[in-house]
Amino acid sequence: MNIENIDEAAPKKSLNFIEAFVEQDLKDGKNGGRIQTRFPPEPNGYLHIGHAKAICLDFGIADNYGGICNLRFDDTNPVKEDVEYVDSIQEDIQWLGYQWKNIYYASDYFQQLWDLTIEFIKQGKAYIDEQSAETIAKQKGTPTVPGTESPYRNRPVEESLALFQKMNTGEVPEGAMILRAKIDMASSNMHFRDPIMYRVINSHPHHRTGTTWKAYPMYDYAHGQSDYFEGVTHSLCTLEFEVHRPLYDWFIDQFKDSDYRPRQIEFNRLNLTYTVMSKRKMLQLVQEGLVSGWDDPRMPTICGLRRRGYSPESIHNFINKIGYTKFEAQNDIGLMEHAVRESLNKTAHRMNAVIDPVKLIITNYPEGQVEMMETINNPEDESAGTRELAFSRELYIERDDFMEEAPKKYFRLTPGQEVRLKSAYFVKCTGCKKDADGRVEEIYCEYDPMTKSGMPDANRKVKGTLHWVSAAHSLTAEVRLYDRLFSVENPSADERDFRDLLNPNSLKVLTNCQVEASLKNAKPLDQFQFQRIGYFNVDLDSTPDKLVFNRTASLKDSWAKEQCK
Repeated sequence: MNIENIDEAAPKKSLNFIEAFVEQDLKDGKNGGRIQTRFPPEPNGYLHIGHAKAICLDFGIADNYGGICNLRFDDTNPVKEDVEYVDSIQEDIQWLGYQWKNIYYASDYFQQLWDLTIEFIKQGKAYIDEQSAETIAKQKGTPTVPGTESPYRNRPVEESLALFQKMNTGEVPEGAMILRAKIDMASSNMHFRDPIMYRVINSHPHHRTGTTWKAYPMYDYAHGQSDYFEGVTHSLCTLEFEVHRPLYDWFIDQFKDSDYRPRQIEFNRLNLTYTVMSKRKMLQLVQEGLVSGWDDPRMPTICGLRRRGYSPESIHNFINKIGYTKFEAQNDIGLMEHAVRESLNKTAHRMNAVIDPVKLIITNYPEGQVEMMETINNPEDESAGTRELAFSRELYIERDDFMEEAPKKYFRLTPGQEVRLKSAYFVKCTGCKKDADGRVEEIYCEYDPMTKSGMPDANRKVKGTLHWVSAAHSLTAEVRLYDRLFSVENPSADERDFRDLLNPNSLKVLTNCQVEASLKNAKPLDQFQFQRIGYFNVDLDSTPDKLVFNRTASLKDSWAKEQCK
């Protein structure tokens, strides 16, 4: 691929540092102009928004530079892995709009890694250690104090070979033996202090290989080697793997037969406020019933965001806004909410829904009369067209759109004040009826028949416009108002148990909401704007007989306001 041609054809844009490295490699003719990346998740949990950042980079680099991106499952720990996670990861990647060239598994290379490891042992570069994990940890030393060599470090090669074979027969209990690389116990890089290459796991069958293997390669050994076996040109990973890079290279250098080596480039993780990104903590939330599951709309998982109503475009926009750097930072969840508002504002149809309904009776409107009012589906998109809403004598409006005794600058419904009913008429409040506890049951008003939308008097100025639904034509629905999962900005940095930091108001369920009749046929995950309230989508629990909507985001954009200050 000729990078100079790319520069001429495409408009100039600011490159992130990874794109700059890739373009320089192409100019230098490295790897014969070939670009190959990979997304290498461990199948031990559901993907979250942080993984989405990596997915967009891995697949985006391949797409932008005419290369390929493969999906590889780094499945070296059968204790935590499951086919459920394999399936969900593939679904999430495709939902984000990407398609891998090939699917690989680290387990594809178990035999190849085993054979390579035999050569390590034969050359005196690895040995079997029979000490406990605690003892080995103590011998590691500290960054400023050299480690202590294991008493097994110089055991005969034949002995290590025989024991290594025995590790894979099922005879050796878990934790009784490990295979360690023989590198340098005094190295300033702690990862070089005779790292573990293999351990025994015979309590759990592997999700693909069953009980064929009892000895499994460690992630640090299998990961870099897998990149090498596959021919990856650019191995893109987060910053915590920077200190692992020399070890990956060392393993490859022992047996590489050419100048080729995957180029590892590290970038900053996506850390998000008011949530946790740790798989362990998310699993705890699921297992302890603190959320409804991995796809709970409050979770930062991709399936949770999808169920909440986020679109692939909104996630791409958010990741483009935060970019890729070498510096760790906390990203404001408000920016992610801003991105979904930007996306849905362009695409979501505006619908009438009343989530805290109170009846509004138009006393001078003919009983039994129904008018069909034309209303615009999306003012941001002319091609979205219009639809009709049934209008009748009895309507529902929001309870907080009425005050019996209102302050001076209250522009909604109050006795003696006129407001516009969107896409319909002007009405003037004449009073209300309350129950024995003083709660308003009904609001009364009169309409001006000359103010229907499109008529000359409809241009008369009023300061308040209310949404509504016809009482006789609306549908009852459940609305789930989701908010941030945690009540503190950075729960991971807090010394308290993270479960004690959960936001008790992160979910409020409203069961007697009234929505317009056209929503009866809405399908799960369909997205809408409920006028004057926020963005919502149809939940997976929804049925035509029991509609359920999730709030994706409120209309109020606090993040955008902050940027304008």
